[in-house]
Amino acid sequence: MSQPTAPSSGAERSVLFDTETTGLDPLTGDRVIEFAAIELINDLPTDRHFHRLIHPERDIPPEASRVHGILIADLEGKPLFAAVAQDILDFIGDAKLIAHNANFDFGFMDAEFARIGLPKLDRGRMIDTLALAKLRFPGMPNSLDALCRRFDIDLSARTTHNALLDCKLLAEVYVELTGGRQRGLGLADDDQGAMPVTQYRLAGPRTPHPITVDEATIAAHTAFVARLKDPIWAA
Repeated sequence: MSQPTAPSSGAERSVLFDTETTGLDPLTGDRVIEFAAIELINDLPTDRHFHRLIHPERDIPPEASRVHGILIADLEGKPLFAAVAQDILDFIGDAKLIAHNANFDFGFMDAEFARIGLPKLDRGRMIDTLALAKLRFPGMPNSLDALCRRFDIDLSARTTHNALLDCKLLAEVYVELTGGRQRGLGLADDDQGAMPVTQYRLAGPRTPHPITVDEATIAAHTAFVARLKDPIWAA
């Protein structure tokens, strides 16, 4: 684990995170088995991240393992959540917290913190990339896979869900969702841990990512627009 950065004056720190779990509902006993987070400065990832596999103190149903590829045998000897909770809190600090379908991840983290007597995460810190995507692409598929394909982000390594890989992919998606900002023009490769400017600065005009829309997506969007009152798109 890398220690979090103290942002320089005028810089904004946020943390993008993801979880893998034993199921879909923490209220029925499902637990976090993997937590990963990436630090962002001015919405661009630094080289600092946090990743832990966590023993859930219960079994992992086969249907969950088919999604993320993690078996209970893979977690033998891994720490319990109580042992890593403070490390997680130290890493995220007081930064804004970014996640895809954030209510799911916040809900699981809240349940884990509650088990050990710690307060819930402040919803005022939450940024949900799924909500951002739905605003930008109403009526269209907005899963992480769908967004990566839409923004031409390489998905070849994503054979199963993996919290750290998903964070890296979501970091690229988040940059596109927030306008494709090339913040490198305002960053230096300094002791704040920011990635080198050359990784984000373009030599010329920014190359647009073409969005290919299939017939099923067009039909879904047309159906969505038809439900609106006096939609301007139908004019």
